[in-house]
Amino acid sequence: MPKVERSLGSSSQFTHISLLKLCQMPSTELKILLVEDDELFRLGLQVRLQQEAGLKIVAEAEDGETAIELVNHHAVDIVLLDVGLPGIGGIEACRQIKQRYPNLPILVLTSHSQNSLIARLIEAGAQGYCLKGIAAEKLVLALRSVAAGASWWDENATKEIRSTFASQPIGLDSKLSNPANPLTHREQEILSLLANRKTNQEIAEALYITPGTVRVHVHAILHKLGVSDRHAAVMIAIQKQLIQIKD
Repeated sequence: MPKVERSLGSSSQFTHISLLKLCQMPSTELKILLVEDDELFRLGLQVRLQQEAGLKIVAEAEDGETAIELVNHHAVDIVLLDVGLPGIGGIEACRQIKQRYPNLPILVLTSHSQNSLIARLIEAGAQGYCLKGIAAEKLVLALRSVAAGASWWDENATKEIRSTFASQPIGLDSKLSNPANPLTHREQEILSLLANRKTNQEIAEALYITPGTVRVHVHAILHKLGVSDRHAAVMIAIQKQLIQIKD
């Protein structure tokens, strides 16, 4: 599967790959685990997604426990996950799947849009979030984007979360409330620029360093914050007040 640099921000913004290019990428079969407890909605998703060339739903689950079990027995490329599931719930299912398979992308599809929910999804390791009612074409693009390594977050929700996080801390897990800042001054500078949707090239020009040096710093940031993509790093850094956002 082709690798692309993870993007920051809304679904309309990618760092090194345009939506048009992504849509035109050679289509290898994308194996999907569909996790949704609403039978009619799940059936509708199944019918619509399997009309797309290169998409295949290889397994379905109605609850989090079954989803975890199916991941253990099916070779899937991405999990399309509802949050409001019976049993352990979607967030805990996401967390447990990512603990076992940290490189397996998870795209959340839900009717809920609370800021606290998005924060918990980021902490659990989800790579993307879409509201139910999203156009089918955008959902397909979101699936392909997340499977290719990008992040996909609802634009309006992302703006609200950034605004809320910037104004006040929101409690997540206790491990996110450590006041100590593990980032160097340079890493804070770079992360602040990432939060303002700057590309590697733009960051390099702003700080008079090379794009390669930016990539090294970004890798260190992700490692220190324990996240897999830039978007999650920014959200957690804002929540923990490790950086300040300048509009």
